[in-house]
Amino acid sequence: MNIALEAVIANRFRSVLTALGIIFGVAAVIAMLAIGNGARQEILDQMKMVGVNNIIIRPLYAADDSQDETQRGQFSPGLTLVDAQSIMEIIPTVNRVSPETEISAFAMNEGIRRPVRVAGVTPDYFEVFNLRLAQGNMFTEDQITRGAPVAIIGNNIRGIFFGNTNPIGKQIKAGSNWLTVIGVVEDRMVTENAIENLGVSEFNNVIYTPVQTLLLRFQDRSAFSIEELQGMRGSSGRRGSSMMRLASALLGSVDNGVGAEETKNYHQLDRITVQVENSDQLTPTSEVIQRMLIRRHYGVEDFEVIIPELLLEQEQRTKDIFNIVLGAIAGISLIVGGIGIMNIMLASVMERTREIGVRLAVGAQKTDVVFQFLSESTFISISGGIIGIFLGIGLSRAIMHFTDILTIVSLESVILSFGVSATVGIIFGYMPAKKAAAKDPVTSLRYE
Repeated sequence: MNIALEAVIANRFRSVLTALGIIFGVAAVIAMLAIGNGARQEILDQMKMVGVNNIIIRPLYAADDSQDETQRGQFSPGLTLVDAQSIMEIIPTVNRVSPETEISAFAMNEGIRRPVRVAGVTPDYFEVFNLRLAQGNMFTEDQITRGAPVAIIGNNIRGIFFGNTNPIGKQIKAGSNWLTVIGVVEDRMVTENAIENLGVSEFNNVIYTPVQTLLLRFQDRSAFSIEELQGMRGSSGRRGSSMMRLASALLGSVDNGVGAEETKNYHQLDRITVQVENSDQLTPTSEVIQRMLIRRHYGVEDFEVIIPELLLEQEQRTKDIFNIVLGAIAGISLIVGGIGIMNIMLASVMERTREIGVRLAVGAQKTDVVFQFLSESTFISISGGIIGIFLGIGLSRAIMHFTDILTIVSLESVILSFGVSATVGIIFGYMPAKKAAAKDPVTSLRYE
């Protein structure tokens, strides 16, 4: 072992060049696996955000390309509270149903005025999305039934409008309504990917109120106003989508797209989240919901049914394939590094032929020569593996810092990469060691 160590130190520059393939190979493996672990963790975090075993029903509008020409002139009530109640009452596999509607408004308190989102929800919303209250209490049945002006606020809303004071029992004005704060949601971070792809709300920046409160006191898009009904009498100006739907129902007319862009949404609800009891019930339950809502909407498919868990599983499979490819490429660099070790050790055997002959002539066994050269290759690969570990950890942190891609270095990836590097050194170092031991001592002594 000492002879092998002395030989490596005596040829430091060559040893470092030999180890470069192992160093970069180990670093690449650790970095690639760290990216894969980070992607997997993001998927798990998103799963927690959207809840377990959830089905999301979102509205589609007449202007959407998802509806064909035969549907655009038909009447549909859109997604309503009655739809949510029917799903809960009729489908036995459903555990919870969370209807949700949302508007944008300006909130004001003690001279502070900010744009906010006001969401009408039920207590099931907080159960479905695993939200807990940091302060206060949940909506009561009485508050829900009579549409009481109460609110549960997100953590950021509390910080903006109430600072460090206790907001429970105080009032905040949203739009033209004063709401009494009865609770504060725990701080919950949400990724932009989850907000964009899965429709998850940024929980910290929302004012939550009972859904009946929002429909009664703020806005109910499914209701017809007196002005809209009066505007039906021969008016040829711009009309809201609610008037056009009523005209279609009464007169059989075809929606010709007339109506202001901001009033095209005739759905009472912006989303219905359905939670089933078991994961294997997701697909059959979604199919039943699809058929049931089409019947309730008079054949108009003005909604879409999404299963976030299946979308996330598909995304995970795609990322796993991508990570396998990256890992394979990184693994190839380890093989290349091993081949480099073998080539350098073969060259070393040629250079040290006379030394090998001397050792064999003074009584060294062939196993001693094999052990010497095998020790040299193993020492180079292990040293390269250790350096590669630190380089891989540093590279993973640099990727996370400069690209905002989550990377997680696991102990398993470190052990795997180091074990492979040591194994590569032993495997590719054995052939040169065996060749050195097989040399004839007399021929080796005469070698120049």
